[in-house]
Amino acid sequence: MSSAVPARSGRVVLVLVAVAGALIAAFVVVPRLLANRTGVSFGGESDLRRAFRTAFVEYWQTGSREFTADLATVVDYWFRYHLAKAVLAAMLLGVLVVLAVRLWRAFVAAGAAGRGQRMMLAASGSVAAVLALCALVLVLANVQGAVTPFASLLPMLLGEDSAPTEVITQVDRRLADGTRVAPLEVMIDEFARYHVAMAALAAVTAVLLLGACAIMWRASVRSPDRRSRRVLAWFGTLSALFGLVMVVVAVANTTNASNPVPGLAALFTNGW
Repeated sequence: MSSAVPARSGRVVLVLVAVAGALIAAFVVVPRLLANRTGVSFGGESDLRRAFRTAFVEYWQTGSREFTADLATVVDYWFRYHLAKAVLAAMLLGVLVVLAVRLWRAFVAAGAAGRGQRMMLAASGSVAAVLALCALVLVLANVQGAVTPFASLLPMLLGEDSAPTEVITQVDRRLADGTRVAPLEVMIDEFARYHVAMAALAAVTAVLLLGACAIMWRASVRSPDRRSRRVLAWFGTLSALFGLVMVVVAVANTTNASNPVPGLAALFTNGW
């Protein structure tokens, strides 16, 4: 480790990389284990899909708003699964943000160090920043899934030969002709809530990212150090671009939430 990157700082970076790797592995493996509980266990997505389809057909046939016991079990499992994923993704996001900041600080401090080392630090910091944005997307998607687990399960009804085509046809027909039954009303309400959740999450995220962009651009203008200006400008640009994407997401989801029936009909006609 060169003098441009102190040994202690290098060790911290290595620890952060190791923690990030462990969290990525945990994100893939752990949520299913945490979501399973005594008497409720799904071996994988295919098991969950079959269980949800069977439970949904039974629920549809009841004509009631209240979930059947089997459907409630699947929905509860899906809530716990997304909650675990959201927590792990949030932890990963925090680690990656700290890692990106440390790598870019090392880049600024590198000064007259070799060009190869500076390029490596810049590339590593950029990768960490992009991965942090990916982790942010995972946080948003899984918080949305935890808020509305029933709506996020609906795509599992579609595709494959074992799909309950008769029930799907009935749902599609009732959405088209405006006939409402209690289970369909619940589906419409949950679908609207699904988009409200993402609209709110995206709006808050957009405000935070655009605010961070303004702060970083102001700091880059005031900074006397050329490398610091470059780093702050790069992070500010990245934050601005992703913030604008979040604005578009918020607007699109607000539109769907205000009129959920066409979106739900499109789901059953064309898939998610």
